[in-house]
Amino acid sequence: MKRLRIAVAGASGLIGSALVRSLTADGHEVVRLVRRAAAGPDEVCWDPEGQYVDARGLAGCAVLVNLAGAGIGDRRWTPSYKRLLRDSRVLGTAALAEAVAALPEPPRVFVSGSAIGIYGDTGDRAVDEDAPPGHGFLPSLCVEWEEAAAPAQEAGVRTVFPRTGLVVARGGGAWGRLFPLFRAGLGGRLGDGRQYWSYIALHDEVAAIRHLIDDDTLSGPFNLTAPQPLTNRQITAAMARVLHRPAPFAVPAPVLRAVLGEMARDVLGSQRVLPKRLLESGFRFAFPGIEEAIRSAG
Repeated sequence: MKRLRIAVAGASGLIGSALVRSLTADGHEVVRLVRRAAAGPDEVCWDPEGQYVDARGLAGCAVLVNLAGAGIGDRRWTPSYKRLLRDSRVLGTAALAEAVAALPEPPRVFVSGSAIGIYGDTGDRAVDEDAPPGHGFLPSLCVEWEEAAAPAQEAGVRTVFPRTGLVVARGGGAWGRLFPLFRAGLGGRLGDGRQYWSYIALHDEVAAIRHLIDDDTLSGPFNLTAPQPLTNRQITAAMARVLHRPAPFAVPAPVLRAVLGEMARDVLGSQRVLPKRLLESGFRFAFPGIEEAIRSAG
């Protein structure tokens, strides 16, 4: 295996930190993008919202992975937080893409994060990468997010968009909040529980990103979701079985709307997303089923 120099933005996040551990374990040299002065040759200073990147630190990197962005579910969607969600993704991606395009020897691949939120509410309809964007804040955000990578694409850099689903993990993200609730016997479905959740084990998320890095024939969007999406009701039952806890509660839709505001529309929305292109590329999931995905989270 060839040892590569790989730059990662968002290296401290749930997916980024797991990816960095995987890459370093295999002997790759990882360069982290940080929002302060670089403390050594393994760091690069950048300011996503200010669209600044110290491109000198990207020299010699064969791969650039961009997983940066404010947490979608971290706060209520006030106008100011929606602006932060957008700027941290769109402006940051544009800055990286422009820095890559200006390098005398750009990376061979730019993995630019995205999300299945691009499809909006699909109801019971299964969708793959050929589906058009949906309507609303998240779909519009994801479209802008992907379009911001255009300078790298125009410079001839192979660009891949991993459209990530709900990551099954204890350390963060939506699932990181579910585990404590279920362990305390307070778990339950959201709304009527009929909405589809397209999930992926953290292990498979990292493996899929590495697959997209390694295969030079792959570009464009790839849904990073397990092959069989399930309803919130089915996932709630699986969590209860695996954790050996009852799940007697249900959070009514009006309560979610009162607590979460605009974000409730996406929590109650249904996304039945299939990883068509990922499977066609030869990727194999280690934890395709929901119970094994939950168990893999430790």
